Order: sequence, then C-alpha cells, then structure tokens
Amino acid sequence: MKIMAINAGSSTLKWKLFEMPEKKTIASGMIDRLGSPKSIFKLKYNGEKIEHEEAIESNDIAVLSVLDALKERHIIERFEDIAAFGHRVVAGGEEFKNSEIVTEENLDKILQLSEYAPLHNKIEAYYINVFKKLVPRAIEVAVFDTSFFTDIPAVNYLYSVDLDDYKQFKARRYGAHGTSHRYIAQRLNELVDGGIEDKNVIVMHLGSGASISAIKNGKAVDISMGFTPLSGITMSTRSGDIDVSILPYLMKKLGLTDIDDMIDILNHKSGLLGISGVSADMRDIEAVEDTNKRAKLALDIFRNRIIKYVGSYIAEMGGVDVLAFTAGVGENSPEVRGDILEAFSYLGIKIDADNNKLRGKEVRITTDDSKIAAYTVPTDEELMIAQDTYKFAQLLTL
Repeated sequence: MKIMAINAGSSTLKWKLFEMPEKKTIASGMIDRLGSPKSIFKLKYNGEKIEHEEAIESNDIAVLSVLDALKERHIIERFEDIAAFGHRVVAGGEEFKNSEIVTEENLDKILQLSEYAPLHNKIEAYYINVFKKLVPRAIEVAVFDTSFFTDIPAVNYLYSVDLDDYKQFKARRYGAHGTSHRYIAQRLNELVDGGIEDKNVIVMHLGSGASISAIKNGKAVDISMGFTPLSGITMSTRSGDIDVSILPYLMKKLGLTDIDDMIDILNHKSGLLGISGVSADMRDIEAVEDTNKRAKLALDIFRNRIIKYVGSYIAEMGGVDVLAFTAGVGENSPEVRGDILEAFSYLGIKIDADNNKLRGKEVRITTDDSKIAAYTVPTDEELMIAQDTYKFAQLLTL
C-alpha cells in the first residue's frame, strides 16, 4: 500500500512516498521557495536526484507538480495508486491526543486551532483540502505535533496565570516536535538494553527549531516549547524563553505599535541569527567562532540553554538513564554533543570519542562503562506519519 507523508509550510512542501507496511521509501522530495517564479523542485527515487527551478506560484500547483512528476516517471500510474495521505499538523490543542482521520468536523477543528499555530495550521488545512480534491478516494490523516505532550502533568503544562483563563481559553503549554520525540522514544525502546519503559530519558531535538523533552517510563512528562514553538531554548531564529516584559519595552524603543511585528522579530530575527549577526545556520557560525566574538557568544548561549533544560529535567525526574540527540544539529555536530555531555561528566558520563565524531548515524556515543547512555538517533517524522496513516488505511480498507 502506498502512503504519502506530507510536511507543509508556508513556502515549502516536503513529502515522502512509502510502501507500507514494509516501511520502504519509494520516493521523496520537496518544493522550496514556493510562490516564486524560481521555485526549487527536488525529487529522489531509485538512486536518482532531480533538481530544477520552475514557476510554482500556488499551493494547488505545488501538489499537482509533485503528483504529475510521480506519474511521468511511472512511480505511480494514477493518482489513486496512493491509498492515503498523512499530514503533519502542528497544533492539535487538547482536542487531538492522537492522530485522526480528517473528517469535515476535524478539518474545522484544525482551522479553529490556528490561534495556537497561526503560521502552520491554516496552510496545513489548505493542503489537506487540495489533496482531497485531487485524490478524492484517498484517506486523509492528520498527525499532530502536540499530541505526544497532551498528557504531561498539569504541574508542567499550566502557566502561573489565573486558572480561569486556562479553563476558558486553554492557554497552556502544548509543546511541539512531538512526532519527532515520539519516533526517537520508539527507537530508543529498541536500541536500549531492556527498553525505556522503566527509565528516565531526555531527548534533544536540535534543529532550526529546537526542543527538549523529558520522558519517564515511556511517557512524556515535560517539554521545553510552550504555548507556541517560540519558547524554550535558543533556536536558529527564535529567541526561546524571555521575560515577556521585554516586549512592550522593545516595542517602544523600536517604534512598533503592532504586537505581531514584535512576535515576528522574536520568531525570525532572534536566536543564533540575532546574537551572532552571522547566520541562522550552525555550520556557518561554527566555521567562524574562533575569530568572531558574536559567533562564539551565540554558540555559548545555545549550549548554555540546553544544559540548563537538561539539568532541570534530570532534577525533575530524579536522575537520567538515557540521553538522545536528533535533528540537524543534534545529528551532525559532534562539538555541540560533546560540550553538552561534558557538562554532565560529574554524573559519570564518558564520551566515546570515535563514535561521537560520526555524523547522521544511529549510534551510541558514550562508552559501555558510562553511567548514563547517550545516543545519536536520526529522526524520521515522515515514517512516523506514514505508520500512523497506514493504521487508519488498514482499518478502512478491510
């Protein structure tokens, strides 16, 4: 059965086509700079890589471009060969504790939850509609970024504001990157001797967006991201945690009158980019940290915030058995991993220097006699989406 996993953004469309239940990737690709006359179209299949520029100026055209490319290369013969589409949806609020079939009612709820993720939910709902129109017989499934964290304890998801405001408006910590954290937890359960059902685990998803989760006995108990993906540790362009009083202060100083302009600054012009003045890309910053004081400061702050969160989660859970690094920086920066692990060497962590040098590999990066096990585990959110989608497709096609 062919299942397509969709990860849509405002200017990007990422996708993977799987053969399920074999978990085999048939093809994958993305469209970048969507809406531009020079959009970048990428496709990988059978060991081939195709990349070219073309005018893809709407979401509808983007979906057609992907499906037509699959037909032209006989990866599929008809659109209907794809039995189901699984869509990453950022905000599920308290409505969606698990992945769900997209009914008209659920689609309305996804749109209503756009208040929690205004940059994401609306565009994701729009793509769901486009795929429904083009492949009406296919099953559409929504896989929510927040669902893995819906049941964290109230002591961790509640903010210290009037409780009536939470009850009426559902203003609480929701987290994000849940699909990735859930995937890593499942992989660790297979990798770690005896599984993780009786262990304390901390997962560090360190990419352009970055989040850290605490997982106790196989269930998430805390997450660094909050009401939106803006809070938590320092990220590529997001500020992470700040004193909210700085918003009106900076707005006055900058002559801003619209709060959305300030939120835009915190989302897109802060973090590593804002501190370093060099780039939002960790590779660019690491390349000049020895000669650029701002770049070094940005890296120091990035590591510092991670260490603070990890340390607090160790205290919260009463210790830690397993640490895991994933996503772009987590998988590919031995320096960042090494610095973070070294900060906790007093707990008996011993780094396997050779394994830690590896990039993008699933490997244990602490020695066998280390008191805490640490792993690099490449994430695969698309496979997680495909697996959830396949379960529904199986049930509905019996």
